[in-house]
Order: sequence, then C-alpha cells, then structure tokens
Amino acid sequence: MIEFKLPSLGADMDEGTLLAWHIKPGDTVKRGQVVAVVDTSKAAVDVEIWSEGVVHELLVPVGAKVPVNTVLATLLAPGEAAPAPVPSGALQAGTAVVPLRRAVSPSARRRAKELGIDPDTLAGTGAQGSVTLADVEAAARSPAPVAAVAPAQVDATGAAAGAAPAPDRQVDMRKAIAAAMSRSKREIPHYYLAETIPMKNALAWLQQRNAGLPITERILTAALLLKAVAAALRRAPELNGFYRDEKFQPSAAVHAGVAISLRGGGLVAPALHDVGAKPLAQLMRELADLVKRARAGSLRSSEMSDPTITITNLGEQSVQSVFGVIYPPQVALVGFGSIAEQPWVDAGQLCAQPLLCATLAADHRASDGHRGALFLAELRELLQEPQALAGDPS
Repeated sequence: MIEFKLPSLGADMDEGTLLAWHIKPGDTVKRGQVVAVVDTSKAAVDVEIWSEGVVHELLVPVGAKVPVNTVLATLLAPGEAAPAPVPSGALQAGTAVVPLRRAVSPSARRRAKELGIDPDTLAGTGAQGSVTLADVEAAARSPAPVAAVAPAQVDATGAAAGAAPAPDRQVDMRKAIAAAMSRSKREIPHYYLAETIPMKNALAWLQQRNAGLPITERILTAALLLKAVAAALRRAPELNGFYRDEKFQPSAAVHAGVAISLRGGGLVAPALHDVGAKPLAQLMRELADLVKRARAGSLRSSEMSDPTITITNLGEQSVQSVFGVIYPPQVALVGFGSIAEQPWVDAGQLCAQPLLCATLAADHRASDGHRGALFLAELRELLQEPQALAGDPS
C-alpha cells in the first residue's frame, strides 16, 4: 500500500486545506499527475503525485484542514490486490490497539528538538489537534500544559461543522512569511556580499537580439540574469542545495525559486526547473508563464516544494540593491537591484555605464565568503558575454 501525503509546499507551510480531489477510488494515476488542489496561506496549489498505482481510498474530505505529512489517500501499487476488509466485530475485548502518533508540523518538530521538548507530549491547537510551532514556543515559556482544541467535525459536504469564516488570506500570508523568516534568522548564520556588474554588453546584445521581434518573443533582462546565475553556480555548487540533518545536501540541477510579488500583497517564490539546461528563449517563456500563474493562484506543488536557490529582482521598483533573507532549507539567495547609468572607469577612462548591483546572502554552514566571492565574480564575467550564455556563436 502506498501512502499519498500532504507535501510541504515551502518552509512557511505547516498545514493546508483540501479544496478538491481530481481522482476517485479505482482510478489509475501516473507520476506527475495533478490529483488534488490544496489551499495554503499563499495560494491554491495543484498537488502532483509521484507514485504510480490505483487509488484505493481517499482519507481526507474536501474542506478539511490538515497538517503537512497527513496521509491524504492510499494507493495500490501496480499488481497489488486490495486488502480484505476487517469483519465487523473482529476485534475482541482486550485486543491491543496501537495508538496513533500525534501530528506535529515540521517546523514544530525542529523547534522542539532544539528546546529538548518531546512534541508528542504536547496538546496541539492546530488542525485536528496537531502540534504547531506556537504550541512548542508556548510550552518552552511555561511548564503549564497547552490546552487542546477539539478537532472540527466535517459533514458530508466536506465543510467543517460550526467552522468560522476563512481568515483573510493576507493576514495568513504575513503570518506564514513571518514564521519562515524568523526561522531563517534564528537558524541560519547569514553572510552577505555585493558586486557591481557592468551591463553595457548584456543590454546591447538584448537590444540587438530583440530587434524586430514581437513582444511575445523578446528576451527580458530577468531571464538572462537567471541563466547567468545557473551558469555561475557551476563554480560555486555549495550555494545550490539544502541544509538538512546537520549537513549540506547539494543539488545537481538548478531549480531557481523566483520571488514574485502578488497583486494583493505578499509574495511567493515558486521554482523554474532545470534553469541551467534550458535555452534562453524557453526560459523566458516559462518565466512569463510562472509569473502569470502565480498571480492567478494556479501553481503546482513541485514548483513550491523544490527550489534549490532563490532569486529576487527589485529593479522594477528602482531599488539599487537588495540583501535578502534565505528561505530554509535553501542555503543562498541572490538579489538584483535596478540597472542605472553611473560613473565607471573603463580602460582608464571615466565614463557613464549601465551598472547593476548583484548581492548574495549565503549560509555560513554550507559555504564561506571566499566561495561566495568566486560566485559573484563568475556572474560578473558571464554577463560580459551574453551571447555565450544564450548559446549564440556570434
């Protein structure tokens, strides 16, 4: 029997609300298939499944809010027969029943480990009695037990009986961002570096490349910067991956989390997958599609769960530079400010050139300033030959 669990869709997610099932018992599912829609504090996300089999049972009704790692459904593996149902009255008096382990959110379990608290002994105030980060922090402040909240009863339509109206998404989003960024600053020893990059060559190449093309086929500077970051990471792979279980786990592919501001406020950072392996034109199309879907609230679970590095670009807001906060368990964040003409010395001559400030926030547990400096230097040099980044021999 295969268990399909609610995945963590980012470091700031502890729980989610099931909005819809796209499958039913008896359906055959394939890897990568969207099988459900889950509402997080930031967006409604299409959840993919990464196992093949036949749906055996849907365990969570539509409308229920459950913690991350809750089993949502079970599958029969290819060729596996359905288990025989347990006859009514089969459990005799005195039969031992294995107790279920209390649901604990990932962030709560991590914090409890730091504080030396057994989370399974706490009464949870989260969905269906789950233990949240707030419960752990409350237990650390006071020896008094945390009061339990009875789980809401779910009726046949999937709605929670007596449930209060859904809270404002903006409030929930700010709380989620606050929790993730607080964890980042608490756990990650950040270091910061900055590099000024001349952009004359890159902008001239983009202008020449885009000349005469319709808007839908033009390459924007943002796509070129993404491609350059992926290429520069080959020289500093310590910046691409995750810090888990007290060690750095590198990623072979660059899945760039792109920070996208939402129209109603807040932001998300879904992943563009395999940035280093894609042609620049394809990368531009996928970036435009990702931004559109993010602002429409139509993202996929794989885009939310596996960014290996985050890139934020505040150039459109005329910000000169940005020093970001790393999204755990990632180990680095690259920031770009606006491109503006400034005084610059080129070949011994003072001139005005378009300059870009690139910054790096990195985790000192996974790398040091020397490796971070190599990355920024490589990024600068790559942007002096944009045609090479695009695979253009001219």
